[in-house]
Amino acid sequence: MSPKKIVLRFPSQIVDKPLIYHLVKDYELMINVLKANVNPDKEGFMVMELSGEPGKYEQGLSFLRKQGVVVESLSEGITRNVEKCTHCGMCTSICPSGALYISRPSMEVIFDDSKCVICGVCLKICPVKAIEASVNGRQ
Repeated sequence: MSPKKIVLRFPSQIVDKPLIYHLVKDYELMINVLKANVNPDKEGFMVMELSGEPGKYEQGLSFLRKQGVVVESLSEGITRNVEKCTHCGMCTSICPSGALYISRPSMEVIFDDSKCVICGVCLKICPVKAIEASVNGRQ
């Protein structure tokens, strides 16, 4: 099964549980954490790519839900509004994954969403707000 990008939202009372460990050990899932903010006594979230055998994948998601984790599909992530973009290149200088880059010789900003790790840094730096975030649908 190819990796699916998902968002996990943890209530504050379970952020200290080894849930990700159980996904790997008990359900044999492969995990690539793209972004996380998990702190004691606070709600946490994690953006990850998750893959594995289809049956075990669904069992793993069911396990998370039973623990109180909200599981959401990350269907789009970051998008670039081509009409708004002025091709200033500010986003390309801070993109850690190379998903945003300048095409030469046209000097146009290009966005390769397959490389995007959804860190969100580009959202803050774009002066014309041409980069947008979207989280769609729940699994």
